[in-house]
Amino acid sequence: MSTSGPVPSAESSGAAKGSAAFAASRYPSEVPPPPASAQPAQLVEHFFRHETGRLHGALVRLLGVNHLSLAEDVAQEALMKALHAWSMGGVPANPSAWITQVAMNLARDALRHRRMAGTKEPAIIRHIEQTAPTPALAVENIHEIRDDALRLLFVCCHPSVAPDAQVVLALKVLCGFSTGEIGRAFLTSEAAIEKQLTRTKQRIQQAGLAFELPEGADLAPRLDGVLAALYLLFNEGYKASAGDRLLREELCQEAVRLTSLLTVHPAGSTPRSHALLALMLLNAARFPARVDEQGVLLRLDDQDRSKWDRALIERGLQHLAEAAQGQELSEYHLQAGIAAIHCTAADYASTDWARILRHYDELYRIKPSPIVALNRAVAVAHLHGPQAGLDAVAAIPQRDRLESHYLLYAVTGELHWRLHQHRPAAESFRRALALAAVGPEQLYLSRLLERFPETETAQGEEGKPPPRGQRKTQGRRSSPPSSPPGLS
Repeated sequence: MSTSGPVPSAESSGAAKGSAAFAASRYPSEVPPPPASAQPAQLVEHFFRHETGRLHGALVRLLGVNHLSLAEDVAQEALMKALHAWSMGGVPANPSAWITQVAMNLARDALRHRRMAGTKEPAIIRHIEQTAPTPALAVENIHEIRDDALRLLFVCCHPSVAPDAQVVLALKVLCGFSTGEIGRAFLTSEAAIEKQLTRTKQRIQQAGLAFELPEGADLAPRLDGVLAALYLLFNEGYKASAGDRLLREELCQEAVRLTSLLTVHPAGSTPRSHALLALMLLNAARFPARVDEQGVLLRLDDQDRSKWDRALIERGLQHLAEAAQGQELSEYHLQAGIAAIHCTAADYASTDWARILRHYDELYRIKPSPIVALNRAVAVAHLHGPQAGLDAVAAIPQRDRLESHYLLYAVTGELHWRLHQHRPAAESFRRALALAAVGPEQLYLSRLLERFPETETAQGEEGKPPPRGQRKTQGRRSSPPSSPPGLS
């Protein structure tokens, strides 16, 4: 996206439905229905993405945190059984309840096998009876979080676990992320994430952590980890790290749902929580305009602002106003502020880039990272020109951490193009394409490269734009974007 949303940062017509789902209810209580024509494999994927947190939370409540891996295995086996049974005998009337009951039966069998069923089985039976008809959440008491997914999130963020490990564990157990997806989010390898998860689970088991929601002063130390996990959950939905879809609405919906629950809990209703929810809502408002009818990524300056969801923007601004109470200034405040600048600009030309740059300067001061510095360089380029942007990119500390990230080369390619340096621009776009892992971004970068005449890039005719007759005109524009692909 532009420099406005989750850092770092197209779906088709489904994005409009996602925005409508957000606006319809502050507390969605049911899993969104799958497509009517979905096949069994698609249904299993649908419920895996929507119900992983709820199912893991229910299982951990019964099995105990010391059996976290067992809960994951049981949930995975239940989903595999669903794939087999539904392929053979058809999809049941209530697929969610079916998966829940199968998972609980598997948990009961596992407990019996481990000679633990004596005290746990009655609780399992009661849970099945209570959840099978409508496996949903509730905030039954304003002073108690009863949602299993949110409770599990707080368990994952126990203060005895390192902050980064808290978020990694939450993304794996609560959100169903693969280790590869988590590795890309943290700019590290899949093997490193696997090792970290193993160590974290061992630490939890050795510490004998209880599945309980802390109250009062005990809850506050966990809030940072909870917010960080929700932020990354939304970010993965806003800009998927791999696959054919850029936008995974189900992840964004779950992040908004859980963050909304958090903001109505007395201990969770903090300026940071409201700022995070504001950030999510303001960026979700742009979903319907992020791709064209063919599913091609649209940059911020190409988006039809009449398609932006004004109701979501208003909700986001309301939460941003609530976040302004008190003296606290967090990374979520600054990112939500940037999103608000974009959402309230009458058009792209009216964007207040000077104010955005000030926000990024402050964001980098309180939470420096290579990704924040890269986004800041984009704002510098808008204000002071492409060469200043390239200089800012070259000065990024720990820039080597970005060398496996396609956005680095998408940004430098764009800035070189604006300087009419077509050989380095083409080379940067080629490197970006080699690293891009999401279909719409790959298509977008491919179309950018098609606009470079082969003879020109080979001979390095720097400083001259190509003759008009040699330019290819696929897509909406005849030049690369004025803001980097993937930051739209």
